Amino acid sequence: MQRPLAFLLPAFLGLFVTMALPQSRQFPTPPPPLDPESKKQQAPPEITRRVDLAELQKEADDLARTAQTIPADLVSVRKGMLPKDVIEKLKQIEKLSKRLRSELNAR
Repeated sequence: MQRPLAFLLPAFLGLFVTMALPQSRQFPTPPPPLDPESKKQQAPPEITRRVDLAELQKEADDLARTAQTIPADLVSVRKGMLPKDVIEKLKQIEKLSKRLRSELNAR
């Protein structure tokens, strides 16, 4: 009596472990529709972003103007004085350059 239980216990444990493991199921992709009209309806509309070139030029000029003041601020830093707005200028330069880069990449 003891012998069959000792044999069945590992078999049941193995069965439970295999059932508990996650099983990956890959479903086949559906075939394309046969109706040509449905293809036209499924196509996503193209979204074109309009870039305001005048605004970009203004921001580029602001970026250049702000960047030109940094060397003079660094001279003050070498003398031991940190201008109070130099950190804000650097943040503004970073913000403007990121905006210009993203706008130009979107084109």
